[in-house]
Amino acid sequence: MNFTGKVVLITGASSGIGAATAVKLSHLGASLALTGRKVDNLTNVAKECTSGSVPPFIVPGDITQEADTERILKATIEKFGRLDVLVNNAGILETGTIETTSLEQYDRVMNTNIRSIYHLTMLAVPHLIKTQGNIVNVSSVNGIRSFPGVLAYNISKTAVDQLTRCVALELAAKNVRVNCVNPGVTVTNLHKRGGMDEDTYKKFLEHSKNTHAMGRAGQANEVADAIVFLASESSSFITGASLPVDGGRHAMCPR
Repeated sequence: MNFTGKVVLITGASSGIGAATAVKLSHLGASLALTGRKVDNLTNVAKECTSGSVPPFIVPGDITQEADTERILKATIEKFGRLDVLVNNAGILETGTIETTSLEQYDRVMNTNIRSIYHLTMLAVPHLIKTQGNIVNVSSVNGIRSFPGVLAYNISKTAVDQLTRCVALELAAKNVRVNCVNPGVTVTNLHKRGGMDEDTYKKFLEHSKNTHAMGRAGQANEVADAIVFLASESSSFITGASLPVDGGRHAMCPR
């Protein structure tokens, strides 16, 4: 899988799955545009991306802000002159049931996890058509199965899966592929940012041994491998797919 000459824009690239994907694509020769809200973290990730044809282009921003999203895409095109792959990775998780959630929480989660993808994809599509490129969205096993306690998050990830399928059908005739990965519990900062303290998170990871058929949580680099595969020509006949990267969790019955 060779990405030499390919330009890849990754959102949420400052940590976790986005950072791991950036490093792997760098090693495969991609020219990277990395965006996220934390400049210091983006800079650190860029330092790990030492194998690409050119140093990563850092373009900080908040993709829930329309002006930022427009600026990020415009800056990427101005820098590289093209776009071959869009990795919509940025996302947040918040806990809440129908009894404890709020409209403010719903709006925060939906704005980050689906509205921002919708907007950036709209802006990127004309450029991807020119290169016959592709899109990889980062969804979740929560988009495939239902789990209590994270209502807005579940809805947002189901929406990502449906967006993936719909846009894939709309762009297939123009040779632009659109797929998504559906990670299970993955060791990143997502859950801690969502409010888990250290002790609760340790117990959560221990419990994941029972909720995942393979008996463990996943690692960010394992999800990144799947993203790289879907972004590459090795998956040239795959579009509209939701690929679970979840140690079998999507196939399990409750217990």
